[in-house]
Amino acid sequence: MKQASIPLEEYMGSGHLACQGCGATQAMRFALKALGPQTALVIPACCWAVIDGSFPHSCVQQPIYHTAFETAAVVASGLKAGLEMRGDSETTVMAWAGDGGTFDIGLQALSGAAERNEDIIYVCYDNEAYMNTGIQRSSSTPYGAWTTTTPVTNYKRRPKKNMIDIMAAHEIPYIATASTAYPHDIIRKMAKAKEIRGTKYIQIFAPCPTGWKLAPELSVKMARLGVTSKVYPMLEITENGQKLEVWKDFEPSSVREYMKPQGRFRHLTDEELDGIEREVEANWQRLLAKEKMLGSIPGLA
Repeated sequence: MKQASIPLEEYMGSGHLACQGCGATQAMRFALKALGPQTALVIPACCWAVIDGSFPHSCVQQPIYHTAFETAAVVASGLKAGLEMRGDSETTVMAWAGDGGTFDIGLQALSGAAERNEDIIYVCYDNEAYMNTGIQRSSSTPYGAWTTTTPVTNYKRRPKKNMIDIMAAHEIPYIATASTAYPHDIIRKMAKAKEIRGTKYIQIFAPCPTGWKLAPELSVKMARLGVTSKVYPMLEITENGQKLEVWKDFEPSSVREYMKPQGRFRHLTDEELDGIEREVEANWQRLLAKEKMLGSIPGLA
């Protein structure tokens, strides 16, 4: 993994309203360190609509435009256009949404912005459910997980939606996944996205101890195990969706080690866990095959 130094400057202060161990707050802190003070945020309905504080107070120094659940990408596009009409081409506009506002409710607006290649950074902090409204299932919720709308007696039976492939199909200039366990990587990818013109999509794995029924002090550990178990691969897609790089330089861990501490998976049997492990490995091998295939096409290496 390529390293980036962590800037000393802090743009997110104390006094936020997040739960203990919240991965979404860690993700925001690192993202703002990379982007700096000349950044404007667009935040739809999500945990971060509450986390930053009640008006007129905010735990971040950058201006925030709060908007409707489904409109993060289109409002960010409009904000960027307005800034450029005023002669400001330097301010970075970042839409910051959860998986509910990205995978589900905000997908049409995000797809439209990506198709137009709007010059914004769109970040999905992915905690795998609608956590702000009561831990309901989203299409980012993984197979087997408990939520308040997929109880133990009827846990989620569908796989997690592959948003990375969906965004790659739009042929935008930059796509990446990251994890709150690797702050240097988040900062490098955010800084890289800042320098690219067009739509940039970054999906950050951000554990939610409350929704995952997880001890708060294990948040960063779960963010790391999600990557090393291959459940949540870290990757970059560049050249308008044509080049894929997967991070593989880690000591693999087991899927069980990742899932066992999380109460949302506690109901799963050994047989069901075996099936999930096989599916995770199959997905990993498909990803590596895709990386190899794209690397072998003339002009894309």
